[in-house]
Amino acid sequence: MIDLYTFGTPNGRKVSIALEEMGLAYQTHVINITRDEQFNPAFLKIAPNNKIPVIVDHETNVTMMESGSILYYLATKSQQFMPTVPHWHWEAIEWLNWQMGGFGPMLGQANHFLHFNPGKSEYAEQRYAMEARRLYEVLDKRLEDRAYVANEYSIADMAIFPWVARWSWQNIDMGTLPNIKRWYYAIASRPAVKRGYNVPTEAEIPLP
Repeated sequence: MIDLYTFGTPNGRKVSIALEEMGLAYQTHVINITRDEQFNPAFLKIAPNNKIPVIVDHETNVTMMESGSILYYLATKSQQFMPTVPHWHWEAIEWLNWQMGGFGPMLGQANHFLHFNPGKSEYAEQRYAMEARRLYEVLDKRLEDRAYVANEYSIADMAIFPWVARWSWQNIDMGTLPNIKRWYYAIASRPAVKRGYNVPTEAEIPLP
């Protein structure tokens, strides 16, 4: 059994989607970050960076924070959703790290300034709106000649999808990104993705 400590954010949903896709048994523990529950001393013991998600795998005695690391751990544990062909394996790792290092952090800033704090900083809004658009265009170009970012459906897609699900917060016109839109609908239709998106609370996947 795996304990999942999470909340309804893109980073949290990455892991619940992966757990559902992999068919791994897990129990959900809600860490309400709007109430600063991530700073609870008990949570700090398993999450040194005070962020969700975190997993505790009682089968292997592994406790792990950071969503990208968790996804790779779960893929290794289940032997699913990582390409076995070396070239595609490393491309999946590459695009997982693209999400962790750029797409997620920059879209997080776009969400902060464009969705939650509009009008607070014109400079910040312009900066993160432009970077968000650039990153979406990188992804759209990547998907131009393939169904998934690493040739087959993988944890890289699971990592990227929940961030794209908030395109409206980032002022992105999905109608101008046909390859992402096609990819997004394909993933959104997967039953396990629908179930994972509903963790820890019920939430409809937005559709363009």
